[in-house]
Order: sequence, then C-alpha cells, then structure tokens
Amino acid sequence: MLSRTASCTCGQLSITVEGEPDGVGLCHCLACQARTGSAFAYLAGFRGPYTVTGRATEYVRTGDAGASFCFRFCPVCGSTIYHTEEGVKDGVSIAVGAFADPDFPPPQDSVYDCRRHGWVVMPEGVRVFDLDPE
Repeated sequence: MLSRTASCTCGQLSITVEGEPDGVGLCHCLACQARTGSAFAYLAGFRGPYTVTGRATEYVRTGDAGASFCFRFCPVCGSTIYHTEEGVKDGVSIAVGAFADPDFPPPQDSVYDCRRHGWVVMPEGVRVFDLDPE
C-alpha cells in the first residue's frame, strides 16, 4: 500500500498516511486564505490510521456551518500541516504542499467559490460549489 508523509518546513512535525486520498479539494474561504497566507487552501482527505511525529500546536476554529476544526501546525516554523473535524472519526485533512510532491493528484472539488480570487481558474472537471456543500 502506498505510504505518504507530509512535513513542515523545518521537518520537526510530520504525518504519515496510507493509501490514496478519499478526496482532494480547494477551499477559497476567507479563513483558509488567512490561515495559509495564500489565495486558497489545497487539501487532501485521508482515513486513519495515520502516524504523527513531532510536536504540534493546535488552533480550533468554528466553521460557517458550526463544525469545529482543529488545525495543527509546527511550533518551530509555523507550517500548518493537518487538521481534523470534531465528530469525524479517523479522518484527517492534510495540506497538499506539505507532501512536497508535484505529482500529487489534482483537486476534484472547489468550495467557497464565492470568495475565489478572479485570477484563479479551475481546471476542467473540478466540481465548483459557491459555499461548502456539507
């Protein structure tokens, strides 16, 4: 089975998952833009088990629909690596850039398109949602 490891910039924090992602997507919400310092978040969802190595600092944020998300980032370099959603057992979302893999699968979905920067063009075949469909 395929194993993938995502790491922070300094290498202190990493997460290893097995298999292909359950889904890959982009989020254009303003909270993700602020969190990533970019125009969108590029995330891959995986099911457990997964292994975390190193120390993480946590930040909990409540989404528009009321769900709580716990973001984990490196306390040394500040890189956001992964997050979990309260009530979702064994699921983890990982920042695709942390895999350092230019051949990582492309996004399938794009959420919060109402906040997408005008210069960002979605690849053909990506399902686009004005808000989060969940």
